[in-house]
Order: sequence, then structure tokens, then C-alpha cells
Amino acid sequence: MSDPTTLRVLQLNAGSLLEPGWPERRLEVVAWIDRLEPDVVCLQEVWEDASNPNTAGWLAEQAAGTWHVAFGGAPFAPELWADQQLRFGSAVLSRWPIDEHHHVRLPTVDDPDPWPHQIPWEMVHARTAGLDVFSVHLASAPTHGRHRRAQVLAIDEYVRRVRGDLDTVQGIGRQRDAMPAILCGDFNAEPDSDEIRFLTSLTVLEDRTAFWQDAWRVAGDDGPGHTQDWRTNPIADAMNLNRKRIDYVFVGDGFQRRGNAGRVRDVGLACHEPLTGVMASDHAGVVADITWPDRPTPAPGR
Repeated sequence: MSDPTTLRVLQLNAGSLLEPGWPERRLEVVAWIDRLEPDVVCLQEVWEDASNPNTAGWLAEQAAGTWHVAFGGAPFAPELWADQQLRFGSAVLSRWPIDEHHHVRLPTVDDPDPWPHQIPWEMVHARTAGLDVFSVHLASAPTHGRHRRAQVLAIDEYVRRVRGDLDTVQGIGRQRDAMPAILCGDFNAEPDSDEIRFLTSLTVLEDRTAFWQDAWRVAGDDGPGHTQDWRTNPIADAMNLNRKRIDYVFVGDGFQRRGNAGRVRDVGLACHEPLTGVMASDHAGVVADITWPDRPTPAPGR
């Protein structure tokens, strides 16, 4: 990619702890990063402990060019994972230095099922080169919609707070200067769920709504965009997971942005077929090209 006004974002749940074959699969993830040459990578199911280095950090060290890493994680509940030094979470990799980053635990609601309360669902916010990037992991089971609805409300509240007036419409004929925020992750929710419809302004939760552009809905022209598909992914097949689109690149509202900042120009699947002989994850990734007129050029290490 050589367009100096394009931001390329790669989203992937890497499954680096709970799914088999990570020592081989991590080389596949690196191969995809090197092939796609993204500017920013959002990863979920990243981990580290006292004896093992951060898995996102390892990818950053092995991939071509210079990368900067923001990671945030927390322990599992002790009854689920005894080692309380282990941190399980999400990460943002950027070609530019990370100016600040924050780890935010996402809420769960009352539920007799202990599982959603035992996992540290989270959001990692990184500010890099003036760009706000959010990498998130939401409650996993199809029956966890109540938790995910609370989580997208928390995400919306946090983003509004940290963005301040950057997304305020200035008035008729007056353009906004700031690049819209980027929100990526494994949402574990399909496009017609209330939680995704809330994010894309198609439904209201607690008398609120939001507006993020779903990159696949805006620019995807290559089928349904399933990011878990047992027909093509042997890891998903072994887990007996149904076909679904649950991984997203979202871009904030591009209305009246200078230079068409935030326009989703192209999107496709990534990490969905083997380059090194193994699948990268039980998830496919999503790669999106987004207009960024103020993108620092060239990116360090590109």
C-alpha cells in the first residue's frame, strides 16, 4: 500500500492462549501482517505472565518494520485460572509511537451463569499519531447478549468522554478537522443483534444510540464476510462453531470531515487462508482501508 492518505487497519482475534497450535500460528499472523502492511493492528485474546512475554509484543518484534504496542489485560477469576499473574486482554500495534493508552474493564450484568463474570472482557484505547484506536473483546456466548448490550453502552460512554468535542458537528458548511475514531474487535455479536445495531444507529438502548460505520456493510463486496466459518477453518470446525460475522472494523462518523476523513474505501477478509500451512486463528481477520488526509507519511518503518 502506497497511498499517503490511506490508513490501513487490521483486526484479528489471535486466540493466542486458549486455541491450539499458537507456536505455529503466530508465524502465520506475522506472515499476514507482512503481506498486508497495515498501519494499525488490533488484537484480542493476547496474554502474558511472569514466565511468558506478551504475545502481541512477540508479533511486533517479528513483523517487518517498527511497531509500537499498547496492551491491557487482567487475570481470569481464580476458580477459572489459578495463575493470577497471567494477564488476558487486547492490544493495539501501531507504526507510530503510542502517546497514551488505557485499559478499561467492560461490565457484566447479573447472571446465574458464572462464565461471563470470570473472563476479563475489556477495551484497550491507544492514541497514536493523533488517532484514537479502540480494541475490544465482548462477552462470548450467543446467550450473552444482555452482557454485550451493557458493554457497548460502556464503550459508547467512554469514547464520547475521551473524544470530547472532536466529533461535534460544527454547523452547516463547516467541516470537522479531526479524524474519526477507529473501533475494532471481537464483538461476538452478529450484525442484526441489538448490540451491533446500537453501534450503527439502527436501534436505541437506554434512550441512546451511536453511529459507527461498519466497514464491511459500507464497502464489503465479497459475500457475507463470515469471520468464523467451519467450512473453511479447521479450528472453528473442531469447536463446532456456526458460521457468523462477529469481528468488525468500525469507523466513526465521517460527516463533514475535511478531506473526506473516515471514508471506508475498501474492506476484506484477512488471515482467512494459510500462508505458512496453518490457519492464523479460529477467527478470520478484517482489513480496511480508510481515508486519512493527515496520515503521517511515510510511516516509520514502512
